[in-house]
Amino acid sequence: MTMNAPLIDRHGRAIRYLRVSVTDRCDLRCRYCMAEKMTFLPRSALLSLEELALITERFIARGVTKVRLTGGEPLVRRDAMDLVRRLGRSVGHGLDELTMTTNATRLADHAGSLFAAGVRRINVSLDSLDPGTFRHITRHGDLEQVLAGIAAGRAAGLAIKINAVALKGLNDHDLGDMLRWCVVQEHDLTLIETMPVGAIDEDRADRFLPLTQVLADLGKQFDLRRDDRSTGGPARYWRVGDSTTRLGLISPLTGNFCAGCNRVRLTTEGMLYTCLGHDDSVDLKAAIRSGGLNAVDAAIDAAMASKPLSHDFAIAPGSAPAHARHMSVTGG
Repeated sequence: MTMNAPLIDRHGRAIRYLRVSVTDRCDLRCRYCMAEKMTFLPRSALLSLEELALITERFIARGVTKVRLTGGEPLVRRDAMDLVRRLGRSVGHGLDELTMTTNATRLADHAGSLFAAGVRRINVSLDSLDPGTFRHITRHGDLEQVLAGIAAGRAAGLAIKINAVALKGLNDHDLGDMLRWCVVQEHDLTLIETMPVGAIDEDRADRFLPLTQVLADLGKQFDLRRDDRSTGGPARYWRVGDSTTRLGLISPLTGNFCAGCNRVRLTTEGMLYTCLGHDDSVDLKAAIRSGGLNAVDAAIDAAMASKPLSHDFAIAPGSAPAHARHMSVTGG
């Protein structure tokens, strides 16, 4: 291996995008993501802030141009903003973009600091604008608190994209209203198919809503035109009429996007997963603690050599999830 050699997987795909799970903890319990009673990792199992930063900086040195901080809810980790500020120093110096996915419950307290650190765009997970539906999906979430966080983010200068998981029988009747609200607020909206990841308290097949159906329904309400925009992720985009809003669709089951995969995921305990749908991983925590950054580079190279071509997600009534690992562990 050559120092700072670019990250190319065994299928010839350049890896430019790293998602970093800052914590597996969250202050909500969304039904499609977590069981109501969760057991989280002990703090002693987590990478330290310094280790998270060092490993992420190695990825940047080797060609990653986009880093997304995620969780769980990243802002529940006490030192999360210290990590944001450190990684923000790489923006413009190898890193094109530092961004975050958040549920916005704590965004009002951190929006200004995120912008000051170099973050310019964030994703906010928000599955309904109806307070009762929102509380049901999240089990105890306060919609007004989230909307206040979004408003604070916008006031701080952050571009905000709303992420909503499409859920049959829960928010399918809300998605048109969500898109109208995003048009008024000048937010982009990305809809996501529920994925068979982690054991939850319900059968995901009961809630699976194919985005082909959603797109057909929205197309009757809005003037939707394909848009070639790419943000480095898996979404396909449509422009909504003459507005500034773009509608994105992430459809791992009805529209597999694996052929152009450019991303890997680092968990808060230091495991590097090259595919959300597979359990193959390398232990970067063990590597950095036993052999420093040279060992981290060797482990990353091993991961590149084993990255699968695609996931094999499927949802059927009564079927087990693709793996027991929750999305909050891998990074949502």
